[in-house]
Amino acid sequence: MSARPAAGTGEGPGAAAARLTGRPVTGRRPLSATLTEVTLDGGQTVMVKRGDGPGAAPAEAAGLRWLADAGTVRVPVVHGHDRDWLVTDQVPVGRPSVRAAARFGRDLAALHSVGAPAFGAPPPDGPTDAYIGLAPMRNVPGSEWPRWYAEHRVLPYLRRAVDDGTVRRGEAEVIERACERLPELAGPAEPPARLHGDLWNGNVLWGADGQAWLIDPAAHGGHRETDLAMLHLFGCPHLDQVLDGYQDVAPLAEGWPDRIGLHQLFPLLVHTVLFGRGYAGQALTVARAALAR
Repeated sequence: MSARPAAGTGEGPGAAAARLTGRPVTGRRPLSATLTEVTLDGGQTVMVKRGDGPGAAPAEAAGLRWLADAGTVRVPVVHGHDRDWLVTDQVPVGRPSVRAAARFGRDLAALHSVGAPAFGAPPPDGPTDAYIGLAPMRNVPGSEWPRWYAEHRVLPYLRRAVDDGTVRRGEAEVIERACERLPELAGPAEPPARLHGDLWNGNVLWGADGQAWLIDPAAHGGHRETDLAMLHLFGCPHLDQVLDGYQDVAPLAEGWPDRIGLHQLFPLLVHTVLFGRGYAGQALTVARAALAR
């Protein structure tokens, strides 16, 4: 069964690929409800993704181009997009290796070092209203990371979780207190980094070429430790080698392991909103640990 058409259209992934690339389609293989492998005339295989919400495809396309413009990490080429569909290169998948992990760490450090105009800055041609996975995410610029992170990353999802009844009011107060203490807990001030923004293991593809490739970004300007905290949250093959490679290029500020939980509050609350109570418990655990410091 093919992926269902985009909302409000009768178009499927094959027709979208043909329209956006200008090439006939000779085959397709659905991989999920939103992702289809499409073969174009001439034998090239591309990935066709239906956006997770209104404007998600343009946001992802802009993010991929912004990451590619840095000339550091490897990302699939964007072949076309519109409001509903995104067409990119297929990445032939291989196996993770120590060597690829160390190189990925070095490349990620280089990406972060390229920087961004502000915390919360979207890619130059990206929308303010973007997505992280299935959740809406607003890119509102700010100059001070602790305040910006609290106001535009942690608290919006906390309020939504409270409204949904997933987090109780007394529990929310614990996370709010952690946000109030962010200026003293955040470590030395750092300039805005160019982030992938949703860097969990599922968005790192270990290519058949022996290199790591990044997909599905929620790209924006942020604190570089946030990308690394996401890798810690859901695991990553050869993570120690990734971190060693990273530190070879751009050593992290002293005490960074103690701040991992603070940077995980954002993705944990996003997952609380999307997937329920289990992630709320994890968010409370890291907030309480921060308050105990």
